[in-house]
Amino acid sequence: MGRDFVGALLQLNAEKGVSREQLIRTVEEAIQSAYRRSPGDEDIHVQIDAESGKVRVFRARLVVEEIDDAATQLTLAEGQAIQPEAEVGDLIETEQLDQEAFGRIHAQTAKQVVLQRLHEAERNVVFDEYASREGELITGTVSRIEPRAIVLDVGKAEAILATTEQSPLEHYRIGQNVKAYVLEVRRSAKGPQIYVSRTHKGFLRRLMELEVPEVHAGTVEVKAIAREAGSRSKVAVASRQQGLDPVGATVGQRGARVQAVVAELSGEKIDVIEWSEDAATFVAKALSPAQVIEVRIDEEHRIANVVVPERMLSLAIGREGQNARLAAKLTGWRIDIRSDVSVAEAAKVEAETAEESLAAESEGMAAGDITPAVEAVVAEDAENQVTAESVEVGAEAPAKAVSESAEAPETPAKPKRRKAAKSTEPAEAGEVSP
Repeated sequence: MGRDFVGALLQLNAEKGVSREQLIRTVEEAIQSAYRRSPGDEDIHVQIDAESGKVRVFRARLVVEEIDDAATQLTLAEGQAIQPEAEVGDLIETEQLDQEAFGRIHAQTAKQVVLQRLHEAERNVVFDEYASREGELITGTVSRIEPRAIVLDVGKAEAILATTEQSPLEHYRIGQNVKAYVLEVRRSAKGPQIYVSRTHKGFLRRLMELEVPEVHAGTVEVKAIAREAGSRSKVAVASRQQGLDPVGATVGQRGARVQAVVAELSGEKIDVIEWSEDAATFVAKALSPAQVIEVRIDEEHRIANVVVPERMLSLAIGREGQNARLAAKLTGWRIDIRSDVSVAEAAKVEAETAEESLAAESEGMAAGDITPAVEAVVAEDAENQVTAESVEVGAEAPAKAVSESAEAPETPAKPKRRKAAKSTEPAEAGEVSP
């Protein structure tokens, strides 16, 4: 196990990508495990010299205050008896073993353990490599097309591009090179499983970093992305350098930069807008290419009421509401869009309703129509007035009667006509009886 062993380590280091130190530690643990399978050999340790490849096998025990395992531990007094400077926690070598004791059975066992540990070490290395790349782009070759996913060969591992993470505009073939966004890396018995996506908004962000140097350098920042993969996306950008137009830098001369991203996304439309701290301004820009007349922000309910020209209403809403939906996702506001004509008509109807209500109130007051509240007050006042009049009349009536009888002028009594007494004597001639 000299130079041949060192050569094998170097070859494994080149093929598996596992570090030399990790390979030596793996072999040491494998040989120790093979030795310790025999009863009474639980305290055997193995050390390998990385330069010469020599293997040293010895027995050693750990110095502890209280012994829990007598086969692998010893007390401080026992340790100091072997090595005077020993302290708690030191590993004290008790016996040097000959390598001849490592028989054929041990060698076979060690070989199996070494292979197993090497596979584990290789999987760990690959996992660590790709786990650190979560949120980044990787490029792979289509190796298999399955009903629910496409498998990409990315070198030391395979990446899984599920059907739900594929754009509906794209079609793949065996051997095709595909860029993808790393979503997650999981451990499994077969090695690390890498899950990737081409519909995630992070995929669009990384593509823009590739195509736009200002975004990669950080002078232009991608503030927000709203995406419906395979159809349309909206990207809000802001400048960190004074005098730099973020939209112009992102789009490029004649749209060259953004067209490169569109080509990678198989023709998906991309709207690049300038980000603004003012919510009304940001919402108005997010609804582009539609023109906006007015935006009223309702902070309490997180609603942006937008007024657009009548001819721009369908453009602002978009096909099946897509433009308004993407603008709402981009800005984080619920957007209510109305045309200027409908707003004017609504204001006119409201004004007419108010005028009619006011006129009805005026006509009602002129015709004696009063509200129930006013009617109750009037009835109460009338009742109080009637009661006051009744009391006043009742008190003055006797005095008035007396006054009238005292001041009335005396009228002469009519003379009563007396009836003539019937005379029994005959009337004289020429005398008329009454």
